[in-house]
Amino acid sequence: MAIQTKTVQEIRLMREAGRIVARAHEAMREKIRPGMNTLEFDKIAMRVFEQHKAFPAFLGYPYGSKHPFPASVTVSINDELVHGIPSKDRILHEGDIVSLDTGCIYQGFVGDAAYSYGVGSITPEAQRLLDVTEAALMEAIRASVVGHDVSHVAKAIQHHAESHGYNVVRGYTGHGVGRKMHEDPQVPCWWPNRRQRMKSTKAALLKPGMTIAIEPMIIAGHPATQVLDDHWTVVIADGSLCAHFEHSIAITEGEPEILTLL
Repeated sequence: MAIQTKTVQEIRLMREAGRIVARAHEAMREKIRPGMNTLEFDKIAMRVFEQHKAFPAFLGYPYGSKHPFPASVTVSINDELVHGIPSKDRILHEGDIVSLDTGCIYQGFVGDAAYSYGVGSITPEAQRLLDVTEAALMEAIRASVVGHDVSHVAKAIQHHAESHGYNVVRGYTGHGVGRKMHEDPQVPCWWPNRRQRMKSTKAALLKPGMTIAIEPMIIAGHPATQVLDDHWTVVIADGSLCAHFEHSIAITEGEPEILTLL
């Protein structure tokens, strides 16, 4: 595991990249309404990135692959967990949950954040899922302090979700972030007990200068997922509602700093 810590100057650039991402989210949030097509989100985010001389980190990712992502923002609706492809043919409806995830590259550094929103009036059950998922993110951020390791972050998400009757995704994780969108370490939404094994994930110690993207992905039903034929969209296998929130943060000597805020 090659974890890259960042200098003060590098974190300053990541903070600016994060602010640009926050501006893109603000612009997208203001336009959410029943009847809009999801391709509009991509156009909104692209305009913000262009205005700030930033490059969309998602567009064409992973570079050189057979099926690169074709947009600057992922738009996932209801039982779509992550990686939904925006399209003029996908229309938002009253009561939907829509999750928007986007990132940009600014002067060589990445900002990455996601939010889930209700479209128009949503059910109390859907609102509760959104509230619990966002609160799980904040619990995980509070756990991201020197002296802890990645397992503390994962357990904070899992405990908060499960204490409210929800499940957390197993197959997708948060991650280190910096010069690349995905760096070490992995930051899962759960942590195995002594009877379980997670060969690909180690409890990396949190140190000052580390920058990570924490992203709780919480599900109202069973956590099993599948990928659609578009090679990207991840859906909940039993059709349950799900929600996704994410911030990029920096580990400091004191409290963690959220980098993806205005």
